[in-house]
Amino acid sequence: MFWGFLMSKIEIGNYLVIDPEVYHGELIFKGTRIPVKTVLTFLRLGDSIDDILAGYPNLTKEAVEEVIQMATEALIKQVQYEREIEKVA
Repeated sequence: MFWGFLMSKIEIGNYLVIDPEVYHGELIFKGTRIPVKTVLTFLRLGDSIDDILAGYPNLTKEAVEEVIQMATEALIKQVQYEREIEKVA
C-alpha cells in the first residue's frame, strides 16, 4: 500500500506502526518488517499464536493479541455501520 501523502510514521496501539520508510508504508509490527496482514492471514489459515511466534520470534504474544483485538473491533464497527446504513435505505 502506498501512502504518498504520509510524511511521518503513525503509531497505532502499543505494537503497530505505519512508516512510509518501512515496508512500503504497510501496517507492520513496531521494530520489525512483519506486515500485520501476514499474521492475520496465518491466523485465518488456522495457525495458532504459538505457531506464529515460533516463525517470528521477534514478535510477542501481546503484539499478536493486540492485532486480533483491533481486527475484531474493526469488524464489529463495520457490521454496526452497515446495519445503520440498511436502516436508512
